[in-house]
Amino acid sequence: MSKFLKFNSPAAAQATELAADYDLSNHGLIFLDRVFWNLPEEALYEEAIFRNEGRLVFSGPLLVNTGKHTARAATDKFIVREETTADKIWWGEYNRPLSVEKFNALMARLQAYCIDKELFVQDCFVCADPEYQMPIRIITEHAWQSLFARNMFLTTNNRDLLKRFIPEFTLICVPDFKLDPRIDGTRSETGIILNFAERLAIIVNSFYGGEIKKSVFTLLNFLLTFDDVLPMHCSANVGKSGDGALFFGLSGTGKTTLSADPGRQLIGDDEHGWSSGGIFNFEGGCYAKVIRLSAAHEPQIYNCTRRFGTILENVVFDPVSRRIDLNDDIITENTRASYPLDFIPNIVPSGMITTHPRNVIFLTCDASGVMPPIARLNPAQAQYHFISGYTSKIAGTEIGLGIEPQITFSACFGAPFMVRHPYQYAEMLKQRLLKHHTQCWLVNTGWVGGRFGVGKRISIRHTRNLLNAALDGKLDAVKYRTDKLFGFEVPLSCPDVPEDILEPSNSWGNKEEYWQKYDALAARFIDNFKLFEKECSPEVINAGPKRLKI
Repeated sequence: MSKFLKFNSPAAAQATELAADYDLSNHGLIFLDRVFWNLPEEALYEEAIFRNEGRLVFSGPLLVNTGKHTARAATDKFIVREETTADKIWWGEYNRPLSVEKFNALMARLQAYCIDKELFVQDCFVCADPEYQMPIRIITEHAWQSLFARNMFLTTNNRDLLKRFIPEFTLICVPDFKLDPRIDGTRSETGIILNFAERLAIIVNSFYGGEIKKSVFTLLNFLLTFDDVLPMHCSANVGKSGDGALFFGLSGTGKTTLSADPGRQLIGDDEHGWSSGGIFNFEGGCYAKVIRLSAAHEPQIYNCTRRFGTILENVVFDPVSRRIDLNDDIITENTRASYPLDFIPNIVPSGMITTHPRNVIFLTCDASGVMPPIARLNPAQAQYHFISGYTSKIAGTEIGLGIEPQITFSACFGAPFMVRHPYQYAEMLKQRLLKHHTQCWLVNTGWVGGRFGVGKRISIRHTRNLLNAALDGKLDAVKYRTDKLFGFEVPLSCPDVPEDILEPSNSWGNKEEYWQKYDALAARFIDNFKLFEKECSPEVINAGPKRLKI
């Protein structure tokens, strides 16, 4: 920016105070105008507002608009196909190959684009467990995205450590740079491209902060498996007795909301590793969906939308009063808040526990309204449902989704971020369930009384009561029924939950229609699992649903 102005931006004089000796020339970024190194939150606020990247709103959050990309560009993700990792990657819909030659040519253009630019750097870490901690470097074109990286990852204020910092992985985010599909072999002008051999990722033509977060998650989903760590798209918390719980689910299914329980300590809200030593958070922050957030039902997250240091993405606000409206979805359903984990009052400060989880919960948002609100799974069923990853994509979380949820199967409850074959993650999960006697549950946070548009979304109060009963062991002694189609066990009663809720067909006016819809869903499961049967044992295949006998 300074080359266009006769005066410096607010942090220009302190830009290199926290610079690393390992500078950006090591990434091929040379002849730069200025680099802002490891600026703290206050300085990044000043820079972002000075550059007209965001607005300061009521009580202190920085509000930004991410333009046309208000969600992940899932179909624009590529992985460079090179000989050292080509045979270890699950190539296909989510891991599209890009040649080394195309990547190198693209990088050369990107490096040329950055000449005379001002860039922001955050030298951070991922993985709370010191045994697996990795230094990463996030290079951004915009100040607010540097603040995003600072919110989401683990940071340090140690000047000596920052001076000696050498990243093991680097991410370059340049939203104003566009690809040319005719030259680059991409689908559009947008690209999220990972090169494992170079330990490098680039994000271009997208301002959406989630791309930064998920690119790092994708990297860890690959690398950590070779250290016998199961990387997981889940939130995690722990009770007073050390009983950990994992919550798997896609965006919008309730991971963040349900894991932020005032009666339990939060380990993290989205991405974790399960090692031989316990559970650890990958991140240092949260990235919560905030559309129609309730102060009554989600007070901890709600309070974060009114704090200095939080970034609000695409939230509507009144430019006069500067007050936000969390109910307004005119920009997108996928409004987001990025904030440091310690904004949540009841957290595990270390980001890790040295015990193993007592319970694993699979969260599914069933838009067809036929799944029970909670079911107990045996290990084979746990593998089956983990590989299936059934849910409904909620409006706004990906480009192209409309208002109505779309029934989908996302392997490991996070297929877009899984680099290796889902069966390999499922085998690692099974080994841990058996070794640590961990109970697995399937919890439906979707619709009851009919499909989307007919029934209604299940009460979060009922879901919390069901979860609390499972986590507290109150469902251990109750009677169960065996589900006629899926074979899992459904409790007949639960404290503080009406018994009618536990039998979803009771809320349907037409029972015959209910069973037709349930059978149709079972058929969808069976068809989807054919993609994975070749890799799976007969025990896992047989743990799937059976069709109704007519």
